[in-house]
Amino acid sequence: MNDYEHRPGGRPVDIHLHTLRSRMSGADFRLLLDAVEPALRAIDEHRLSPVESVLDGYGDLPEVVRDEALLVIATAVTGRLDNEVVDIDFGDGPVRVITDAETASDPERLSAIVTCLRERRRIDEELRGIAEASGLPTDL
Repeated sequence: MNDYEHRPGGRPVDIHLHTLRSRMSGADFRLLLDAVEPALRAIDEHRLSPVESVLDGYGDLPEVVRDEALLVIATAVTGRLDNEVVDIDFGDGPVRVITDAETASDPERLSAIVTCLRERRRIDEELRGIAEASGLPTDL
């Protein structure tokens, strides 16, 4: 049995999970719990890891379950219940980000996120090029 399925509590993540339990099918909710439990346990134990690694192996999750999983993790990290999944046009395709409702509705703030993501991508590509030129692995 999943620790978070029957865990009482007034934390925002507990409230979020409780509402999801009533909104989602039982099968989807179990998929969601299986996806988020390692991240929630890590957060509880103060062992945070990158969100990208949290959902590794869950590429087959239905998009709605994956989005809700990301929102549950965001709620656990931020303590906020107003997080939203936002698709941002990144130029070469949309990028999905999780942000608060105020930022999600502000085009200037979303533009700043795009600028930050582009800079991060540029730095990652530069570092990948340096690693390749040095013979280092680039799939880390």
